Amino acid sequence: MRAIEARQPGGPEVLTLTDRQSPSPQPGQVLVRTAAIGVNFYDTYVRGGIYDGAFPLVPGSEGAGEVIAVGTEVEDIAVGDRVAWASSHTGSYAELVLLRATDALPVPEAMDLKSAGALPLQGMTAHMLVDGVFDVRPGQDVLLTAGAGGVGLLLTQLAVARGARVITTVSTAEKEQLSRAAGASEVIRYTELDDLTSELPEIVRTLTGGRGVHVAYDGVGKDTFDATLASVRERGMLVLFGGASGQVPPFDLQRLNRSGSLFVTRPSLGPYTATRKELTYRAGAVFDAALRSELQVRIGATFPLEEAADAHRALEGRGTTGKVLLLP
Repeated sequence: MRAIEARQPGGPEVLTLTDRQSPSPQPGQVLVRTAAIGVNFYDTYVRGGIYDGAFPLVPGSEGAGEVIAVGTEVEDIAVGDRVAWASSHTGSYAELVLLRATDALPVPEAMDLKSAGALPLQGMTAHMLVDGVFDVRPGQDVLLTAGAGGVGLLLTQLAVARGARVITTVSTAEKEQLSRAAGASEVIRYTELDDLTSELPEIVRTLTGGRGVHVAYDGVGKDTFDATLASVRERGMLVLFGGASGQVPPFDLQRLNRSGSLFVTRPSLGPYTATRKELTYRAGAVFDAALRSELQVRIGATFPLEEAADAHRALEGRGTTGKVLLLP
């Protein structure tokens, strides 16, 4: 089978197309022929060595496809079933992927596999951010960086559906249109600010009657952390869920005290989908919302499997909107 492999940590250039032996499902596993593979910032962290990985490795944790073989001790999945996943056993940048049966998510009959491949990781991440990490309620003010990104567009829609007012930051006029279409009430183009750290909090507090937002979701990281933290009201929360501009360096916790007893958290999806019950709850909520057209899935770019390096370059260069997919 064809797969993308990284033999050592590095930039996008370490991603190369290779031929690997096709895997066979072991007890409790299923083998899937991939139809769509999700590309996420998490993949770039693993590729770059920011997160631990056993090299050589096949990157990727997300996708959708059709089951072509089933191991023993699997009762609820059969050959021919369409499934999606946010965690794979062998890495998802490949034509064939092994999954634990407990990680396989049934794809609704009415949903195409591209949409199914675009939703699990970013969709469930957006869901846990508004339902679990911070429970968004009607009337609350929300700040979101990278409002036109994959998670950003989904999170905006979910927060608005819960009755919140969403303020986003974006870089271009095109991204502003996308963010507004997703439901953002106010969109701030950070490229028009001379000093993001001082100007963004001032704008946000003006928009919120001087108080600041109840919660700020920051997927950009190093470049925006100080600005988003200063935009949060007393006893509010900053949720750092990514580092598109780099990882946030250690900081003095007394800043939280001085700023009004603030909370900061750095969540990941794993603990919020740790049980099969919670995994299927979040996946089901996202799939159902998409089927009811309450959640619009924007696939911003697709690349052939062999162009995975270009997909990473586009993602890290912030040249994408919505979801990026590899299509084997």
